[in-house]
Amino acid sequence: MAQVYGAESSFSDGLETDPTGCKLSIYQKTQMKTILLLTALLVSLQAPLWAQVNLSGVWSARLDEDFPDRLAGPELGDYGGLPINDADRLRATSWNASLITLPEYQCRVHPSDYAASFADIRMWEERDRASQDLIAIHLHHFAWATERTIWMDGRPHPPDYALHTAMGFSTGKWDGDILTVTTTHLKEGWARRNGIARSDRATVTEHFIRHGDDLTWVIVVNDPVYFTEPLFRSRDYVFNATGQIAPYPCESVTEIIRPKGQIPHHLPGTNPFLGEYQMNHGIPEQAAMGGAETMYPEYKRKIATMPKPAAPAKPAGAR
Repeated sequence: MAQVYGAESSFSDGLETDPTGCKLSIYQKTQMKTILLLTALLVSLQAPLWAQVNLSGVWSARLDEDFPDRLAGPELGDYGGLPINDADRLRATSWNASLITLPEYQCRVHPSDYAASFADIRMWEERDRASQDLIAIHLHHFAWATERTIWMDGRPHPPDYALHTAMGFSTGKWDGDILTVTTTHLKEGWARRNGIARSDRATVTEHFIRHGDDLTWVIVVNDPVYFTEPLFRSRDYVFNATGQIAPYPCESVTEIIRPKGQIPHHLPGTNPFLGEYQMNHGIPEQAAMGGAETMYPEYKRKIATMPKPAAPAKPAGAR
C-alpha cells in the first residue's frame, strides 16, 4: 500500500478539472481519489489469486519411480532408505505377510499419505455459490475408492482427541502456485508394505505442484513415534483429459481357516525370511535394517566397508 499512498500526490494535480474542463470541487476530487485508491487496492488483493492453479480433473499415475515399492510390493526385510527407529524395526521384523489374509485386513484402505503410490486420482473444487470462494478441494483415489477433503477456508484443525481416520483431517493453502496441505488426525498406517508402521501421532505435509499437464505430489511425514527424521516421498502424475475412475468394490471373505483369535506374526528373532533380501542383492544386514543414515547417498561408501551376507550352507550331499 506504500506505493498506492505515495502515488496520491502524483495524480492529485491531474484531478483539478473534469473531462469538459470544468473545475472540480473538493468533494469531487476526494471522491475520485477514493475510487482510484479502492481500485488499486482491489487489484492488489486479487493479484495472489492469479498465481493459483486449477488441479481439477483426472490424473494418471506414472509408476517408473520406486516401482518395486508400489505394485508388486517391497521385499521382506528391505527397510533401507527409511528413517525408522528400533521400535519400528521391531514391528517390521515381527510382521507376517499372511496378516493381510485376515478378513479385517482385506479391505483396509491405504492411508492418505501412502495412497499416492497407486493408480489414478480425480480432484475437484467446492466453491461457495454466492461468493465463489474456494471452500475445499476433494480428492478421489481409485484404490478402495477413498475420498478425502482438503479444507481451504481457513478452518482450524480439531483437538487431539478428535476422531482419527485413514484420510486424516487436511487443510490447504496456496504458496504461489503450489498447493501445500497439512494433515493430522491419521489412524496408524504404514510407510512401506512390509511391516514398517507409521503412528497415529504423525503430521503429514504435502505439496501439489503442477507444470502444464504434469503433476508432482510430494509427501513429507513427520512421525515422533517411529521416525528419527522426516520421510520424503514424491510421485508423478499426468493429466488425463478423457480419464475415468472405475469403481473399486471390496468384500472380505475367509481366505484361510484359522482358529479363532489367531493373528499371523513372528516372535522377535524368529522371522526366517529376513535374510532373503540381503542374500539376493548382496546387501549387508546393517544396511537392510534401515535407519536415517541409509537415506543419504554417502551411505554407499559405508556399505562398501561392510561384510556381505554369507551364503547359506549347502545341504549335505549337495554339489
